[in-house]
Amino acid sequence: MTKTASYTLLLRQLESILSMETDPVANMSNMAAVLFHGLSQINWAGFYVLREHTLVLGPFQGNPACVRIPLGKGVCGTAAQTGQTQLVANVHQFAGHIACDSASNSEIVVPVFKDGQVWGVLDIDSPQLGRFDQDDQSNLEQAVQLFIQNTRL
Repeated sequence: MTKTASYTLLLRQLESILSMETDPVANMSNMAAVLFHGLSQINWAGFYVLREHTLVLGPFQGNPACVRIPLGKGVCGTAAQTGQTQLVANVHQFAGHIACDSASNSEIVVPVFKDGQVWGVLDIDSPQLGRFDQDDQSNLEQAVQLFIQNTRL
């Protein structure tokens, strides 16, 4: 299956699942599971929710993770602080990278917004260097939009 076809299927699956529920914990949980099992070559998929100036671990799939990440620290904290998706081909070259799992080599983090403010982030890690590209970014940003549209944040 091509990457485009895979994302088309994932986005349809997410739209179907997310449209049936509005609870943020339930939707984060299902979205993390769909992405973790539907994307190839990843080792972690989940959410961090912004509480004051700290990202707090939310629902995820994968190994245990860092529980709290300060705003502006690491890839997740940078995405939350800037409000921009972070696409990192090699996390070991990212200034201030927080190594929650030493097996992770690349990462993409997409901010989640509520009323124009960052509410949290979707974080996906891979053991493969350069795993994520602009196609991943575009499709994962669409997935986050589905989450925002269908969830009572």
